[in-house]
Amino acid sequence: MTASATAEMAGSVPLPAAPGRPARPVRFADPARNAAYWARIDAIVDTAPPLTDEQKAAIRLAFHQPQDRRAAA
Repeated sequence: MTASATAEMAGSVPLPAAPGRPARPVRFADPARNAAYWARIDAIVDTAPPLTDEQKAAIRLAFHQPQDRRAAA
């Protein structure tokens, strides 16, 4: 693929997913830079401790606000 074609597609074509991870958007037109970026993200995520049940509940609550959706409709 040419550099211009890659630049045109940047942000619209996901990379192949690593095992157990969802496909990722292209952050940089340069494939090497993009791979290094996602490798850094993977390393950070892999070192993080798992979420507690309380943390999971707080996240779910933040994204599930039915009264807000009804008010917006």
